[in-house]
Amino acid sequence: MTAAVEAPVYAAQDRLLNIADRIRRQAQAQPHALAVVEPRQHNADGRRSYAHLTFAQLEARIDTYARGLTALGVTPGMRALLMVKPSLDFFGLTFALFRVGAVPVLLDPAMGKHNVLGAIAEVEPQAFIAIPKGHVARLLYGKAFSAVKINVTVGPKMPFGGSTLTELAGLGQGLSPFRTAATKASDLAAILFTSGSTGAPKGVLYTHSIFDAQVRIFEEDFRIEPGEVDLSAFPLFSLFSAALGAKVVIPDMDATKPAQVDALKIVEAIEDHGVTYAFGSPAFWNRVAAHCEGSAVKMPSLRRVLMAGAPAPPSLLERLAKLVPESADVYTPYGATECLPISLPSARSLLGDATAKTVAGAGTCVGRPIPGSEVRIIRIDDGPMTELKEAAVLGPNEVGEIVVTSPVTTPGYFRRPSDDAKHKLRDGDRIWHRMGDVGYLDDAGQLWFCGRKSHRVETHHGPLYTEQVEPIFNTHPRVYRSALVGRGARGQEQPVLVVECRPESRPGDKRDREGLIAELVAVGQKFPHTAVIREVHFWEALPVDARHNAKIRREDVRAWVEKQKS
Repeated sequence: MTAAVEAPVYAAQDRLLNIADRIRRQAQAQPHALAVVEPRQHNADGRRSYAHLTFAQLEARIDTYARGLTALGVTPGMRALLMVKPSLDFFGLTFALFRVGAVPVLLDPAMGKHNVLGAIAEVEPQAFIAIPKGHVARLLYGKAFSAVKINVTVGPKMPFGGSTLTELAGLGQGLSPFRTAATKASDLAAILFTSGSTGAPKGVLYTHSIFDAQVRIFEEDFRIEPGEVDLSAFPLFSLFSAALGAKVVIPDMDATKPAQVDALKIVEAIEDHGVTYAFGSPAFWNRVAAHCEGSAVKMPSLRRVLMAGAPAPPSLLERLAKLVPESADVYTPYGATECLPISLPSARSLLGDATAKTVAGAGTCVGRPIPGSEVRIIRIDDGPMTELKEAAVLGPNEVGEIVVTSPVTTPGYFRRPSDDAKHKLRDGDRIWHRMGDVGYLDDAGQLWFCGRKSHRVETHHGPLYTEQVEPIFNTHPRVYRSALVGRGARGQEQPVLVVECRPESRPGDKRDREGLIAELVAVGQKFPHTAVIREVHFWEALPVDARHNAKIRREDVRAWVEKQKS
């Protein structure tokens, strides 16, 4: 039997639902349309070659893998750790696990060896499907993999790697369609780990109904339809695209290092396939925008640019808006692994008045919550709660903690009751997620993001929030980005600004450094809340999160500041 978890009751949670059935429907509706395209080498004439699967071929591969997994002993509800690079097989295996009713466990290797091994030990996967490098890690760190009973190697045969994917496919040969597991909407579909950018990575519980609701949101709000072409620097998003009947073009990049992407290869894929929408972090799009600007290239096929992972600087939104057609837009979905998306703001709606407010310290406008989502602002509290009624709900324009309930609000974390107590609130049959973000709702009902709750600086003058401070200093032409942190005890913290300059604008000597500090302090004097900031330090490259290469790791910055002289 599959494992049912508590989920928001926005729809009948006992109805049969399996997200893999969306691929079967696409295969029936458009069997010969391309589903997934994977880059290969360049030909002698310099043109890139590609491998691909049509929807009919992808459907057949999913069924073959599902039969093979079943033959190996994979059963409904079994947790299967999947460590496979973005590829044709990644799509086939992920949807095959869904179809079997198993629970794929997906984590980001970039979150570091310690966190990866801790996450694996915590989730206790019973099946392990991985590239050879993953199976070497299984041998070296066997304790973390002690629950694994079934192994599959995506690659050449290894003496310790269990069955190969070729052998799996051989076990799965058959002519009749594989009978999809009778999963319910409330059944656990996957465990997705957070990046750990503000703490230990946590396994987030995803049900089939949550995946289905996310697909419907992108279908209805973005109007993504069959025939469109997606290029995603975030592999999980591409699973939604395939479910929507779009062609997915896998980019030639290391998905764990978006800040180091070769933008020439990205633009090549966009031009080769007429990509209509693409998803990446601000670090990814900064690289692409710089390449296009330097090469006088635009991206005329794009209808939508999607950017998430960290607040997007207004300057980057403006640059990207110039590189796509006037009819296109840049979207910055707001949400988290535990609840995504909450809102879908567009650059063209935000550039102008909202941007002017951002650089004047109002925070970052993330638009109105999408239909079906309800957002409230509660008084900031660092302690656990169990019921929404325990929280004090704030009025318009009051900064507090953001909480949300919606069809995509996840029910909790895997085996982490203490984190459930910190992040989940009951409200009758509904579950609210405490985002861990601070912000406010304005008089028009728009949500403004002011930063992470844990990153606020509590001074004796009052609290300072990162997204109401940093954008002000980021307007200085020599500043690439900055980080507000505190030194000292909570309530008496000294605010400190740590600045990463643009490479060509780093201070050259002590005099230049002192002059730039004076200029930045003067920038802060223009606004009452930033006038208290007098201490400025410089860091050549601020540390960022592993997944998106965009969220500043302020905990590391604070630890560094504590060692500096004021």
